[in-house]
Amino acid sequence: MTKNGIALTSLLLILAVVYVCYFTDWFNKETIQIIPQIRPGRASAIPHPGAPAVSPVSFAFDGKYCLTSVKVVAADDFATNKYANPLWHLISDSNSVPTKAIVYGLPIKGMKPAIPKAHPDPLQPGIAYIMMVEAGKIRAQTNFHTLEAIQ
Repeated sequence: MTKNGIALTSLLLILAVVYVCYFTDWFNKETIQIIPQIRPGRASAIPHPGAPAVSPVSFAFDGKYCLTSVKVVAADDFATNKYANPLWHLISDSNSVPTKAIVYGLPIKGMKPAIPKAHPDPLQPGIAYIMMVEAGKIRAQTNFHTLEAIQ
């Protein structure tokens, strides 16, 4: 092979590697985009005696995922303790139903509380929370807060 052929072949290889790295998803980790939505104006679907009424919080995903774990913790607790007690923790011990959206505290098909017969703790208005989601090997989290519901 001539010097010109070797140079063109190596240039073609370099361009192919650049193309694969920047214009394909072969080396990117799959992610879940979580969109928290606060619905002001009505109280949460799950009443908690003695707790202030908060607006319900729903979470939409960018696609349908078979969730294996859903966990909500207070952001302040999580900042100081990686293993903070969750306010709401659901797991799937088998295949869960593909889900595109969930509402805090409401059951999710194919999932159960991590601690049997546990109920979600009430959210407090104005406090920051972190929601962590797992769907197999894919993990994602988002921060959210609640608002006091107007009675």
